[in-house]
Amino acid sequence: MSGVLASVDQRTQLVGENRLELLIFKLNSMQLFAINVFKVKEVVKLPRMNKLPGSHSHISGVVNLRGVSIPVIDLRAAIKMPPAKAEAQGDCNLIITEYNRSVQGFMVGEVMHIVNTSWKDILPPPSSAGRSNYLTAITRIDYQEANRIVEIIDVEKVLAEIVSYKVNISEETLDKDVVSLLHGKRVLVVDDSSTARGQVKATLGQLGMEIIEVENGLQALNLLKRWLEQGKSVYDEILLMITDAEMPEMDGYRLTAEVRNDPRMAELFIALNTSLSGSFNQAMVEKVGCNRFISKFQPDLLVDVVQQRMRELIAK
Repeated sequence: MSGVLASVDQRTQLVGENRLELLIFKLNSMQLFAINVFKVKEVVKLPRMNKLPGSHSHISGVVNLRGVSIPVIDLRAAIKMPPAKAEAQGDCNLIITEYNRSVQGFMVGEVMHIVNTSWKDILPPPSSAGRSNYLTAITRIDYQEANRIVEIIDVEKVLAEIVSYKVNISEETLDKDVVSLLHGKRVLVVDDSSTARGQVKATLGQLGMEIIEVENGLQALNLLKRWLEQGKSVYDEILLMITDAEMPEMDGYRLTAEVRNDPRMAELFIALNTSLSGSFNQAMVEKVGCNRFISKFQPDLLVDVVQQRMRELIAK
């Protein structure tokens, strides 16, 4: 399986071009699923697992890879499919991923190949989809002489149901002189994961801030342009924009580039809030011109970014 991911580290040129690569896999069924390659560290045959007493029901056990203990999540069970039978686990693979600064393995069936595609071809899931609550998007690929639907997993929602994320703000983070000025200020939050949007809203809502939610970069760009066409100032409408990196139709990098290229809103404060690796995203922040990078999910850092933006306005 190492050949499948041998060139992952060389694929960063796709980001910022509104393109992505998906790792396609099955869950011991005919349906095709996917996650973004950038969140994948490696793929291995399922090693011997040890049980983890007292763990969540979706955690099948823990494996040891090169001295590191990694929890194994049964992805079938996590998205409300019947869990994999014990006798079928010999045919399972383990996708090792890194999300929100944590490493975990997803137990899946056959891991197939990587597909290079465009975010323009990634669409929100239909509301009628049976597993829509666990999908961020769908796309289509040609597979076995047929055009097949691929369901892209909302991993952040899966993880949030296993390990709850904190939204409490540390008292020492709050700048009393600034916090009072944040009440009623509006923030545009751009993320295809309702779980991620909810986390931001729950955190900043404690400061009395109002949240405008959209699901992808194209929706955000259209909203910003609509304000401009109505004669409104983007800077009056929102204090800042917080955007995810990976989204259907238009990713956060392309969204940032589009905003920076429009002189009417080029100075908008933009924070990139993503579960991708910090070192990679720091480089992308500099490339596309974001103001700050936040690795999901850190309430104190999120508040620090908002306070920074408020201080900048006070200083002007």
